[in-house]
Amino acid sequence: MTSFVEIPAGSDFPLENLPYGVFTPAGSDQPRPGTAIGEWVVDLRALQEAGLLETDVFDGPTLNAFMAAGRPVWKAVRSQLQSLLSDDNSTLRDNEALRAGAFHHQAHVRMVMPVDIGDYTDFYSSREHATNVGTMFRDPDNALLPNWLHLPVGYHGRASSVVVSGTDVHRPMGQTKPAEGPPVFGPCRLLDFELELGFFTGPGNDLGSPIPIEEATDHIFGFVLVNDWSARDIQKWEYVPLGPFLAKNFATSISPWIVTLDALEPFRCASPSQEPTPLPYLQGSGDRSYDIGLEVGIQPEGADTDDVVCRSNFKYMYWNISQQLAHHSVTGCNIRPGDLLASGTISGPDKGSYGSMLELSWRGQNSIPLSDGSERKFIQDGDTVVMRGAAEKDGLRIGFGECRGKVLPSLG
Repeated sequence: MTSFVEIPAGSDFPLENLPYGVFTPAGSDQPRPGTAIGEWVVDLRALQEAGLLETDVFDGPTLNAFMAAGRPVWKAVRSQLQSLLSDDNSTLRDNEALRAGAFHHQAHVRMVMPVDIGDYTDFYSSREHATNVGTMFRDPDNALLPNWLHLPVGYHGRASSVVVSGTDVHRPMGQTKPAEGPPVFGPCRLLDFELELGFFTGPGNDLGSPIPIEEATDHIFGFVLVNDWSARDIQKWEYVPLGPFLAKNFATSISPWIVTLDALEPFRCASPSQEPTPLPYLQGSGDRSYDIGLEVGIQPEGADTDDVVCRSNFKYMYWNISQQLAHHSVTGCNIRPGDLLASGTISGPDKGSYGSMLELSWRGQNSIPLSDGSERKFIQDGDTVVMRGAAEKDGLRIGFGECRGKVLPSLG
C-alpha cells in the first residue's frame, strides 16, 4: 500500500499500521484522538468534522467511545482512513487547507493517555519467566507452581498509576526485610522493569455472562507496550500470601500508540504447545499468538543513546490473549471498554531474551555492562528505560514506537 504522505524507510507507521492515540497539538491543551502515519499525526476529530469519517466516536478526549463501538466500526474507520491517505485518493491529498489543520508533525505534539482505564489486570503468562523466577526463589526441579500449566495466573493492578510514555517515575518507598533483624522502611533498592505487551478491551460483557474464547478477539481493540515497573525487594517481603501490591502499584508505563489486531493480522502465529491440554473453556481454534519482536534499552543519565539489554518476542507467551480474556471473564466478571490486560514479563529461551533485570542479572549475581563503562544489576536513579516493539515480515513493518520512562529519586 502506498500513501501520498512521505513515509521514511523503516518507519513504525506505514499505511498498513495506522495505530490510534490521543495528542495535544502545539499551543493547545485540548486532547484529540489521532492516528500515526510516517512522521505525522492525523487529527481524527478534524476528519470527522469534515465529514470524511462516517462516525461520531472521536468527539471526546479519549478513545473509549471508539473502543466501545466494536469491530464493525473499527474496520470501517480503518478502511476509510487507508482510502483517504492513499496516493490515488485526491480528497485529502489535494485539500491543502484541511491537511494544514489535520496534519501535525509528531515532534510538535504531546502524546497523552489515550484511554480512561477503568481496570487493569496483569498476567504471568511466560513459561520461561515463571520458570526462571521459580528456579531462583523456590525449587529448580519444581519451578512452576501446581496451577501454572492449568490457568493464566494474574493479579489486579492499579489503574490510577498507569502512565503514558515519557512520564517520569519516582523510586518507591516501602517496607523491606533484611536477612537479619526486623523489617525497615526506605527507598526501594532493587528497582526493575518488566517487558510486557498489554491489550485494551473494546465492547464488554454483561455481569454474569462470560466471553467465550472463540469470541475473545471481537472484544480486543489493540496492543500497547507495557513496562510493569517492579520493586523487587518490597515484593519479596510482601507478596506472601496475597501476591503483588505496593511493589507494583507505584507506576506502569505504556506506549502512546495502540496497534490494532487488524494491523497485526499478517503476523499471527501459533502459540507454544500446551501440555496438559487446557480445560475446554480455554481451548480455541486457529493461531492466536503474534510474532512481535521486542527490545529493552537502558540509557544512563547524560548518555546520548540507550544500550539494548534484552531482545525477546511476544510469540514466546504460553497463554495467549484469547485465553487470558476468556479466563478473566469465565466467572462472569464484566469487562468494560478501555480495560487494560497486560501479558506479564515476556522472556525467551536464552539469557539475552530475559525480560527483566531480575533474570538478566540472575537475582543480582551478575552485572550487565553498559557502553559508558558503568554496570547494572538493577535500575539506578537517572536511568531511562526504553522499550520498543515491531512485527516484521516480507518488507512490512508494523511498529509500536517507544515506551520510555526515567527514574527519579524517591520523594521520601
